[in-house]
Amino acid sequence: MQTGLINALPFCIISSAIAISSVKSLSKSNKEFIIYESSLSDIFGVLIFNFLLLNDTISFSSFSVFIFQIVLMVLIAFVASLSLSFMLGRIEHHIKYAPVVILTILIYAVSEIYHLPALIFIMIFGMFAANLGEIKRSDWMKKFRPEVLEKEVSKLRELNTEGTFLIRSLFFLMFGFLIETKEVLNEKTLPWAIVIVSLILFFRIIQLMLSKLPIMPLLFIAPRGLITILLFISIPQEKQLPFVDKSLIIQVILISSLVMMTGLIFTRKSAIINKDSTDSK
Repeated sequence: MQTGLINALPFCIISSAIAISSVKSLSKSNKEFIIYESSLSDIFGVLIFNFLLLNDTISFSSFSVFIFQIVLMVLIAFVASLSLSFMLGRIEHHIKYAPVVILTILIYAVSEIYHLPALIFIMIFGMFAANLGEIKRSDWMKKFRPEVLEKEVSKLRELNTEGTFLIRSLFFLMFGFLIETKEVLNEKTLPWAIVIVSLILFFRIIQLMLSKLPIMPLLFIAPRGLITILLFISIPQEKQLPFVDKSLIIQVILISSLVMMTGLIFTRKSAIINKDSTDSK
């Protein structure tokens, strides 16, 4: 069961790098759903994967330690977010973003060394920075000079957007270099890849119906990508299943991306047709 879950989890995680950059033309509500869904999928998927990988036996004690680590990381993330925000608002030097980014990486690296869920810190720091408009109303927040901090956070967001674009571009460039034709057209794993993507879409329909969300076009926006590859190469040799190989990973990523691309194209075309018919009436 544990080995099966470890091999299955990489296929369960939506690639936020692909999904978020592909939904700019959607409505605000659909766009927000994809952003939150893919980001939380990355974070919780990696947390569960590491939990299964680091624990040889799944027991009550292992769950207790896991929950304790999450609570501890939330507290550390809260204190670190306040400290980094305070630094961002107080540094007068023209170089102010590099120290904040370096300290963020340092906290993440130290958390990883002690096997703490470091992605919790990244999520909380991002939520804190993105919701200054809501929390600056409180009296204690005024000590952090929110009017100055909000201006600096907007610049940090631009820097983060460009850095994300650079990393995503490098990933797809390397991914393209590493793809071989024989792996893409591997007949042994292709049926498995089609079945996996079909199951992803099937369970996604159920999820969207239960959540009372529009099936179109959200159904198609579930691509696999960078996190899937990173988790796959993190699986130890002794815990790898024979048929879960590089060919299967590449085929699932490509098929899910093609499904998303096709779905968005036809959704956009239908939206344009409906708009034209409405205008003519």
